[in-house]
Amino acid sequence: MKTLIEEESQTSNESVIEMQNTRRTGPPEIAEAPTVGAALIGLFRHPTRNLLSRWNWKSAVLSSSFRACIFFFSNLSAGWHAAVGALLAELALRAVTSGFYGAITEAFSEARPEWAAMTAAMVVLPVVNHSLEFLVHWLRGTPKLAVSITASVIFTAWSTSFNVYAMRHGILTVGGKSKSLREDLGSALPLFLQFMLAGPRLLIRLLGIGNTSS
Repeated sequence: MKTLIEEESQTSNESVIEMQNTRRTGPPEIAEAPTVGAALIGLFRHPTRNLLSRWNWKSAVLSSSFRACIFFFSNLSAGWHAAVGALLAELALRAVTSGFYGAITEAFSEARPEWAAMTAAMVVLPVVNHSLEFLVHWLRGTPKLAVSITASVIFTAWSTSFNVYAMRHGILTVGGKSKSLREDLGSALPLFLQFMLAGPRLLIRLLGIGNTSS
C-alpha cells in the first residue's frame, strides 16, 4: 500500500514538473513571414534553393498553354504559318521560363505586408517576363508583335495578382504539402470568385459603406 502511494506521488510530481516546463517553454514558435525586401534578396542570394528547387511546373504548364493561345490568335490575321510559328515560339519560351516566374510569384506570396508583396510581383515579373518575351519574338520576326505583347502584358497583370492570391491559399504551389494540379483546378473557380470579390469588399470597407455609426 505504501509503495502504491509513493508511486502515485512520484507520478503526480512528474506531471507538475512537466506542466511547469510546458508553461515555461510555451508552444513552438511559428516562423515570421519575410518582408518583400527579404524575399527579393533571398531570390538573389539563394537562386538554387528559391528558383531551381521551387521551379513551379504548374505555372509552366498553365502559362505556356494560355500564352501560346494568345500569340496564336494575335497573329492569325497574318496567316496560318505566322500564327503557328508564334505559338510554338511562345510555347517553347514559356515551358522553360514560366516555372521560374512561378517560383518568384510563390516567394512573393509568402511575404508581408500583402499589398507590398502584390505590388512587387506586379512590377518585377512583367519587367523580367516581357523583356525576354519581346526579345525572342522580335528576333524571330513575329508579325503582330505589338498586339501580341500588349495582350500578354494584360494577361500577366491579371494572372500575377490572382496567382499571388491563390498561392496564399495553398493553390498552384509546388513541393511540401502542395496538392495535385487536378485538385488545384477544382478549387480554382470558387477561389477565383473570392478573388474577384476581394477588391469590391476592400473598397466598401475603406469607404465605410454599410456601417451603422450613430
